[in-house]
Amino acid sequence: MDTILSILVLATIALVWGAIALWRRGGSRKQIALMLAMAVVLAANVAIWVVPLGGEAAPRATELK
Repeated sequence: MDTILSILVLATIALVWGAIALWRRGGSRKQIALMLAMAVVLAANVAIWVVPLGGEAAPRATELK
């Protein structure tokens, strides 16, 4: 599971970096917006798995038990 979360974080960084590079080159705004939206979705998925809510353990921590 750690490997998957690491890949998701790297993909998020790559999407943001790619969107910025595309924006600087004058690329399609629609494609830039979609890349940034996907980065937000990936970041939210990682946050759901690793951030504890309401004083309980994070879903990732409960999986190890």
